Amino acid sequence: MALDTTILLVEDEPAILDLLEFALVPKGYKLVRALNADEARQAIRSQLPDLVILDWMMPGESGVQLARALRADPRTRPLPIIMLTAKAEEGDKIAGLDAGADDYVTKPFSPRELISRINALLRRRAPEHAEEPLLFGNLTVDPGKHEVRVGSKLVDMGATEFRLLRFFVAHPERVYSRAQLLDQVWGDHSFIEERTVDVHILRLRKALAPFGAEEMVQTVRGAGYRLAKT
Repeated sequence: MALDTTILLVEDEPAILDLLEFALVPKGYKLVRALNADEARQAIRSQLPDLVILDWMMPGESGVQLARALRADPRTRPLPIIMLTAKAEEGDKIAGLDAGADDYVTKPFSPRELISRINALLRRRAPEHAEEPLLFGNLTVDPGKHEVRVGSKLVDMGATEFRLLRFFVAHPERVYSRAQLLDQVWGDHSFIEERTVDVHILRLRKALAPFGAEEMVQTVRGAGYRLAKT
């Protein structure tokens, strides 16, 4: 299951939206629907999705124009984008990719192929939302089973600590501030004190301590936290 992964569907044909919902909801994705660029912007202002599926041809602002705008905004620049369109010519594909799309799927499309492309794109651009187990050192985080192991030993931890560790394992060795962790793990519209991150870091270390892995969650003074090998 694609736990905690939200996909924004921007498509002006309700039948296509229904097809996408039928294909993606059973896989565990959370979906937000938008019929045009204005609705998409409103949805993004409310909550940043993890991936966008964007129709090329829409009334008013086109998908290509919206993709360019998303890439121009620092908040939305990292968003993985799949362009969905009936335009199948090579020049159209190049135009979509040049506008900022990461992948390009032509209509009519196979739902199974689209899901494969979503998973492949998440592995590349947002590995913390991919379904495959994540490995770092002797740590294994399995989103599908919602399990953490140190070596072969199962680690018991809370849901928030699991999400926090999953993010760290997907981005090892990099330092993240409290504000960045709040955005990435809790969501960029969460209204939580930054010090709350410290509480969950302590809980994460406590969960890892019986297995000798707590020192992998490191404090970088004046900067934040990182996951690194000891």
